[in-house]
Amino acid sequence: MTVTEGKLAPDFELPSSTGETVKLSDYRGQRVLIYFYPKDMTSSCTQQACDFRDHHEAFKGLNTVILGISIDPMKQHDKFIAKYGLPFILLSDEQHQVAEQYGVWQLKKMYGKEYMGMVRSTFLIDEEGVLLKSWLKVRVKGHIEAALEAVQQLQGN
Repeated sequence: MTVTEGKLAPDFELPSSTGETVKLSDYRGQRVLIYFYPKDMTSSCTQQACDFRDHHEAFKGLNTVILGISIDPMKQHDKFIAKYGLPFILLSDEQHQVAEQYGVWQLKKMYGKEYMGMVRSTFLIDEEGVLLKSWLKVRVKGHIEAALEAVQQLQGN
């Protein structure tokens, strides 16, 4: 399944780093930037998380919540958050059901081997739950700035 810009983003319910279960619909009235990433503590994923951390206040000031999703268990997320001081919520999608809903659980290739895995992608959802913009197969360098620019354009900044 894939999601379509201009349509309602699929709602979901996942365990979060706050210890509570989080639903996308809990954030109605705010914009939500969901980023799917392959694995905690790996170089590119750490860089991406730290970039979001470093721009967190700017997103927050634009009424935008950041949610990170990977298939890592909550225990791993807790270590990742503690090590890098991440100020936003991480969600655990261990059964990759939400990743499949968003079309980011795909066949990948590395060193000649094929396997199913998370494709780094980001989705911007508006206050009513409509998908405004998607970035698929993201490269970390410059991505957070592009996402922030997209949110700023919505504010008319």
